[in-house]
Amino acid sequence: MSTLRGFLKPWHALLLWFAGIGLAAAQANSIEAFDVTQQSGAVVVRVTTREPLKSVPPNFTVATPARIAFDFANTVNALGRNAQEIGQGELRSMNLVQAADKTRLVLNLRRSVVHEARVDGKSLVITLQAAAASATPGDKVAHFAEGQADARHAIRDVDFRRGRGGEGRVVVDLSDASTGIDIRQQGQNIVIDFLKTSLPDNLKRRLDVTDFATPVQIVNAFQQGENVRMVIEPSGQWEHNAYQSETQFVVEVKPLLVDTSRGARGRYTGEKLSLNFQNVEVRAVLNVIADFTDLNVVTSDSVGGNITLRLRDVPWDQALEIILQTRGLDMRKSGNVIWIAPRDELATREKLALESQQQITELEQTRTESFQLNYTKAIDVQKMLADRQQPVLSKRGSAVVDTRTNTLFVQDVPSRLDEVRKLIAKIDIAVRQVMIEARIVEASDSFAKNLGVRLGLIEAGLSSRAPFGTNTGIRGPNVGAELVNTGQAAGVVQGTAVINGPGLNANLPAAGLNSFNAGQLSLILFNRAATRFLNVELSALEADGKGKIISSPRVLTANQVEALIEQGTEIPYQQATSSGATSVSFRKASLSLKVKPQITPDGNIIMTLDVNKDAPGVTTPAGVQINTKHVKTEVLVENGGTVVIGGIYEQTDRTDLTQVPFFGDLPYIGFLFKNRQTSTAKTELLVFITPRIVSERLTIR
Repeated sequence: MSTLRGFLKPWHALLLWFAGIGLAAAQANSIEAFDVTQQSGAVVVRVTTREPLKSVPPNFTVATPARIAFDFANTVNALGRNAQEIGQGELRSMNLVQAADKTRLVLNLRRSVVHEARVDGKSLVITLQAAAASATPGDKVAHFAEGQADARHAIRDVDFRRGRGGEGRVVVDLSDASTGIDIRQQGQNIVIDFLKTSLPDNLKRRLDVTDFATPVQIVNAFQQGENVRMVIEPSGQWEHNAYQSETQFVVEVKPLLVDTSRGARGRYTGEKLSLNFQNVEVRAVLNVIADFTDLNVVTSDSVGGNITLRLRDVPWDQALEIILQTRGLDMRKSGNVIWIAPRDELATREKLALESQQQITELEQTRTESFQLNYTKAIDVQKMLADRQQPVLSKRGSAVVDTRTNTLFVQDVPSRLDEVRKLIAKIDIAVRQVMIEARIVEASDSFAKNLGVRLGLIEAGLSSRAPFGTNTGIRGPNVGAELVNTGQAAGVVQGTAVINGPGLNANLPAAGLNSFNAGQLSLILFNRAATRFLNVELSALEADGKGKIISSPRVLTANQVEALIEQGTEIPYQQATSSGATSVSFRKASLSLKVKPQITPDGNIIMTLDVNKDAPGVTTPAGVQINTKHVKTEVLVENGGTVVIGGIYEQTDRTDLTQVPFFGDLPYIGFLFKNRQTSTAKTELLVFITPRIVSERLTIR
């Protein structure tokens, strides 16, 4: 036995040596030291590892709470501690968390600051800028890559595109992914420097992209020493993101939409983070986002490749969308689980799932269920289910109607019966009703005034006729007035004089109004000898009238159902036929309201209206005239509101003047030879409409 043990000892030692080699290979690096110093107000963190780092580890920034995280792959924590209080500058503390073969370094900050990271031999040097420097947007420089010291790079193409949301995208095609890029906002412009890069002559140009309707107006690229500078000139309110995928560098400038009542709003609602990856596996980036969001991410085996991008203060859901679009991936979310795979793979899986579900449906046992409808006709629902353009039933399904009980019998698989049940629950509901009231108001105001004069002048002798042959008395015109002088009246000479006159000098009396004659006032002037007479008769009449007619038809109808209410008379008239005979036809002269309401989801009412009011007019030899008032329109009215859908206002002013030529134009006395008729008529028609939705409670009652 001792001989066997002696024989096995060398082999046991050899196995332990190989196991140590395997363990060392699996954990090829470790964090050996962590030092913090301050230089010119900036905090410099130096993380020393056992083996040199090939590049800056993937890192991201969290705004609230402020922190910066670096992920060291295939690295263990050899410090002997997991946390350390620091309290220098903006750095409060640090944490080291090891999970499997990855170690995460978390720098806890007092506030968000700009940081820079570089590899210096076996050390990772992280510089945290002072708060004053980080507070100035113009000093924020994003480094996408440091660039290689002895390498020369080139820009192969510069393109501009417009995104679906109105954002402008400047796409730069690089010769290689290791090109050093610095991007910063300088005033109102975005300045990008491509380090140690050349620009072909055909790309040294100033692009005017105003016609693309994006915030970007000008893109100017030019050579500046050994670097290439690109200046992007936006306008208005905007924000920008920049990311790099392989050799394609993209700057996205999108408009910032601000609602003064609710603040800025966008379609990305995730917490903001910053990412800095240079040629890192896509799976590692997705793992970082999963750790940040505490979501379960399932990645398909076909997801692979590397990605280089730099994002600063963007919502995590937007960052995830950018990564998926860059690599041609898509995702499906169920609860707190996100499944990520190539678009084609997801489409293929969903197609197979649908085909499998269809096969199950075709083999599933059918059953019959009855649906008794209350408000909808069963025959209408049957037609809806039988529509092959939008089928609800499966190929094996059928529907039968019992019109006597308004019942629908459906035979199909259980899944389709559930859909039929949901459909009937949505459409078999009581139809809402609307009460529509119209008010037709007709107002009239009329005024007329007539003024006239009758004038007569006579000169008489005993038993002789007046030279003027006129005679006017208070008994009216064209009637001979007799004046017998008995000598008893004062100022009248004795004797007997008989004066007969056939007419008037001026006969312009006022006409009557509304079957009423004008009022008359007569005055006779004569000389002392009673041989000359001047007879003046004034006639005047005024008429003032006001009227108002209110017609108020109302009707109750269901939603989207046309209703008509009508009242009036039918006027007969004779109409000739083709044979030459005459027949009696009738024409309506009525008050009618035709309306079709539609209730909108927000409680307003759209109405197609036809309001008509006809009335018999004067009788002519051809028949009775019909006075028509008609309005036809479509309006949107709130529930219970009243609007004027139409109106007609008419005013008629008329003045008629009749006078004796020459005498009517004489000053002061010209009115004695005139007749004036003045009339004013005003009519106004207004049509009001008031819809009211009848509550379901009142409908049930």
